[in-house]
Amino acid sequence: MLFNTDDILETTRMITQNKLDVRTITMGISLRDCGHPDIKVTAQKIYDKICRKAEHLVKTGENIEVELGVPIINKRISVTPISMVGESCDSNDYVPLAQALDNAGKQVGVNFIGGFSALVDKGYTKGDPFKDMKGNWAESYVVPLTQIGVTDIVCSSVSVGSTKCGINMDAVKQMGEVVKAAAERTADRDAIGCAKLVVFCNAVPDNPFMAGAFHGVTEPESVINVGVSGPGVVKYALEQVRDGDIGMVAETIKKTAFKITRVGQLVAQEAARRLNTQFGIIDLSLAPTPAIGDSVAHILEEIGLESCGGPGTTATLAMLNDAVKKGGLMASSYVGGLSGAFIPVSEDAGMIAAVERGALSLEKLEAMTCVCSVGLDMIAIPGDTTAATISAIIADEAAIGMINNKTTAVRLIPVPGKDVGDRVEFGGLLGYAPVLGVKKFSAEKFINRGGRIPAPVRSLTN
Repeated sequence: MLFNTDDILETTRMITQNKLDVRTITMGISLRDCGHPDIKVTAQKIYDKICRKAEHLVKTGENIEVELGVPIINKRISVTPISMVGESCDSNDYVPLAQALDNAGKQVGVNFIGGFSALVDKGYTKGDPFKDMKGNWAESYVVPLTQIGVTDIVCSSVSVGSTKCGINMDAVKQMGEVVKAAAERTADRDAIGCAKLVVFCNAVPDNPFMAGAFHGVTEPESVINVGVSGPGVVKYALEQVRDGDIGMVAETIKKTAFKITRVGQLVAQEAARRLNTQFGIIDLSLAPTPAIGDSVAHILEEIGLESCGGPGTTATLAMLNDAVKKGGLMASSYVGGLSGAFIPVSEDAGMIAAVERGALSLEKLEAMTCVCSVGLDMIAIPGDTTAATISAIIADEAAIGMINNKTTAVRLIPVPGKDVGDRVEFGGLLGYAPVLGVKKFSAEKFINRGGRIPAPVRSLTN
């Protein structure tokens, strides 16, 4: 095989100067065979299986990183939604299961373990303990809350709706209360517990990114899913075509996404081969970080916006998202997860700057989520925001996902004692965030109605 010198130099530049990386190698592990009436036995089976399946995950990732020269930022695990695993237990207090996940993840050395989750699109089952045995709302029995303050690396997600099912408004109401409770539990750390909790509509079973990763019921016994990232690479490529029209911009993004995805494909296949497991999907999302030169917002500004959040933001983001998908699809036959452009506020230097200069609001972010991956992500809001208001924001975002047949999610952080204009430090990949304002008008009557928003007409397509 002949190698083109320019291609080699370009790849080297992408990695060393433009912050190209594999954001995560995530091993999905089925825990469907771990159920037992005794919750302690279930916990032990979970611990043993994760330690057995993922024993070499971190080391393998490190070896590939050295051999290929491609940074692999995180090694992670996703598991079967714990509400399904715990369904066979005589107890619905899942603290032992949360601790088992945390201990197993630490034992094998991963950064995060996701799947302390519940899927309640249409309603609850015995395995979705949002209430105690007497039917009372109790923090200690709510699936995502059980791990907040108890674990260090466990992440939770709750799916409250889908295009096929509609939106479970009882769950939406409760998740507003859960987010508030999670904030209060970790108030001494600026409500960091909320960063490990995502509320979904149309949740996907093969997402490698946290905090929303879980191993879906249709997935194999174990699988390797990889999430790539390269906003800096895309921005650099666009800097070379500043005189081009929009068609040239879209074409440049598409070609760049192809190259980025190829790197992820190589890493994923090699990891699956070495771990003797199945290769699942490449998630070709542009996942930013707070580092300079690694921002989705800066891509939009390179296309021609004075500031992300200003007029034209939704259009440029739509084009970016579409071009990324088109390029990635040509690079891999197995594309999945969320795939597109992420817009987490605290994790993107350009988004942070846009909020600070007053260009980016919660309402504009909601519009942006109509055309890109996921939704309202890592957004700090005033600590006095009511549970009903948080529930209403969740409902709005879920409605966008339901109607448009796409995944949407909410990761809001109501920081106790903080208000608009304050700044919250999370550290690491989570970065920092200015507190965004929230409209004060109440939606409490709407949220308290409960019930289920019916599925849209397009759900009848089958």
